[in-house]
Amino acid sequence: MATDVMPVASSETSTRPKPRRTGGGNVFGGLSHVALVIWSILVIYPIVWTFLGAFKTNTELFGDNPLALPQHFGWDAWGRAWAKAHIGLYMVNTIKVVAISTFLTMLFGSMAAYVLARYTFRGNRLIYLLFVSGLSFPVFLALAPLWLTMKNLGLLGTHTGVILVYVAYSLPFTVFFLTAFFKTLPTSVGEAAMMDGCSHTRTFFQIMLPMAKPGLISITIFNVLGQWNQYLLPIVLLPGDAEDKWLITQGIANISTSAGYEADWAGLFAALSMAIIPVLIVYVIFQRQIQSGLTTGALK
Repeated sequence: MATDVMPVASSETSTRPKPRRTGGGNVFGGLSHVALVIWSILVIYPIVWTFLGAFKTNTELFGDNPLALPQHFGWDAWGRAWAKAHIGLYMVNTIKVVAISTFLTMLFGSMAAYVLARYTFRGNRLIYLLFVSGLSFPVFLALAPLWLTMKNLGLLGTHTGVILVYVAYSLPFTVFFLTAFFKTLPTSVGEAAMMDGCSHTRTFFQIMLPMAKPGLISITIFNVLGQWNQYLLPIVLLPGDAEDKWLITQGIANISTSAGYEADWAGLFAALSMAIIPVLIVYVIFQRQIQSGLTTGALK
């Protein structure tokens, strides 16, 4: 009588090591590392050179070896940029404008994104597409209409007009990003809160916003960076007769254009350093939160 015998895998077969990836994977990994090194040098080198230039004199900057270290590290150029060029005033103006506009952008953007992501109603998709279409509209195409609109509203040369425009231009990307992020959050938590008697407003502010903290931090940093470095909009909305309300980008440009042949290049580099340091500190502190917010939606 024949019996079925199950084949037994030999120890050689079961313990055989898996083949390692070679060729294309290693080549691609090596090229990516080389590209990252080159990109890091291109980004870090100008920043370091700017900081060093703030401690040099014009002779050292345009001498035989402009890449050499400064002979002595003095703070004279920083003091001239802060007091004489009014960089301190422009930085305070910028902090005020960016803080208010970022807060309003995140408040309105998060509420709009939550409604578009969680509620189904007629026109939902159309409203979302209108927000997204704002991403494809270049800023410089609206400079003339913005100037005319702010003038008719009496907001030309005021920080209120700049804040409103910043909010309007920051909302499309904020809504686009947060709508996708809110869709990744579990609906069971919000439904449980509603069953316990929470209103829509309370559910949003006390339940959903804390859950969306990584995404909120990421988009907040992007808005801060974009608004801090904005140049075209302040130039149009804050003309020359409103110099006391200028932002830091206008102040830096004024240093390089108002001095004529006696340009204070060390003061210019000092002003640039003052503009770079705040956003650099913010990015270093919240680096992990930015990465977490960008990857959470993809991982879920």
